[in-house]
Amino acid sequence: MATKKDDKPDFINIKNRRASHEYSFLAKYDAGVMLQGTEIKSIRAGEVNLTDGFCTFDHRGDLWIHQLRIAPYKQGTYNNHDPMRDRKLLLTKRELKQLAGKSQDQGLTIVPLRMFVNDRGFAKIEIALAQGKKLYDKRNDLKEKAQRRDMERM
Repeated sequence: MATKKDDKPDFINIKNRRASHEYSFLAKYDAGVMLQGTEIKSIRAGEVNLTDGFCTFDHRGDLWIHQLRIAPYKQGTYNNHDPMRDRKLLLTKRELKQLAGKSQDQGLTIVPLRMFVNDRGFAKIEIALAQGKKLYDKRNDLKEKAQRRDMERM
């Protein structure tokens, strides 16, 4: 009789913590990801780095994510994937048009916030249209966070 392996987590939720410190978010979208071979197994193992990731449009209007590192699968053979390859994001045409129009504005970029696996088993990335924060905005956020923490302690 086969037994279920308990070494994998039930809920995959990989976050980009640095993004909320560096950017203020204007709009959020959930996008599917086109994966190859062993990439989903590495995602389910939690071996993903979103910190340096960013998204761009190509000449055909498709949205691609760059600098997203999905580590090679440990049990993968010569069929293992390239960890730093660019991956296509899947959104509806309406969402792509909205993002393309807004991302052309000065100072706006598209960054990944978190990667998760939905209930159907598909890997999704939550992306956000973001504007970079100034240094004084970052300082104010840290002060507010410290004040909230102090209030909760009392």
